[in-house]
Amino acid sequence: MVVKAGRVAPFILPAPSVIWEQFWLSREVIWKTGLASGANALVGLVAGAVLGILAAMAASRFRFFGEASIPVAAALNALPIIALAPILNNMFDSTSSIPRRVVVAIVVFFPVFVNTLRGLRQVDPTHRELMDSYAAGGWTFTRLVRLPGALPFVFTGLRQASSLAVIAAVVAEYFGGLQDGLGSRITSAASNTAYPRAWAFVVGACVLGLVFYAAALGLEWLATPWRRSG
Repeated sequence: MVVKAGRVAPFILPAPSVIWEQFWLSREVIWKTGLASGANALVGLVAGAVLGILAAMAASRFRFFGEASIPVAAALNALPIIALAPILNNMFDSTSSIPRRVVVAIVVFFPVFVNTLRGLRQVDPTHRELMDSYAAGGWTFTRLVRLPGALPFVFTGLRQASSLAVIAAVVAEYFGGLQDGLGSRITSAASNTAYPRAWAFVVGACVLGLVFYAAALGLEWLATPWRRSG
């Protein structure tokens, strides 16, 4: 009603009914490009999350590494996608999906690393004393005490990273490379003044982000049964 009555320009915001019409007409293309963007986001998310968890485990185990790694992680987090994506595209073949996945992994790394490290450092003193009485080694202590206690923090980082992964994957597609994702379709439609179709692809990207976030929630629900019972 606001768009119609206020006569909002289509390049600012088309009528939602027109966007939905284009979404329905382009549903097969949105599905296909969404799978391409989703694959890049998923690979980058898994890689960034694994690296973030491993780095957090090392940082919690070795104090020097922990003090040195946080500034480096913050520097990686400050790298803008619009500067990073073109550089990576020039480093790899134009038909490669690696640059986009590397961008996603870099974006995902920071929230997973920071949240996991916070969880690993919050150990109940009673648990520490119990493991010391058993003469448990560092890896045993991490595996049995630190990691289970840090799971809520890990999944907090994963929930944040799940949406960021989709954003990074779509935005990275704006800067060349394979034209098989949602980002390239958004820029193509907008450059051809097909604004309703561009917004339809934006809606597709939003749906993809919600799917990733719901998957992170479902994984947390499965991995932390004690929180469900609580």
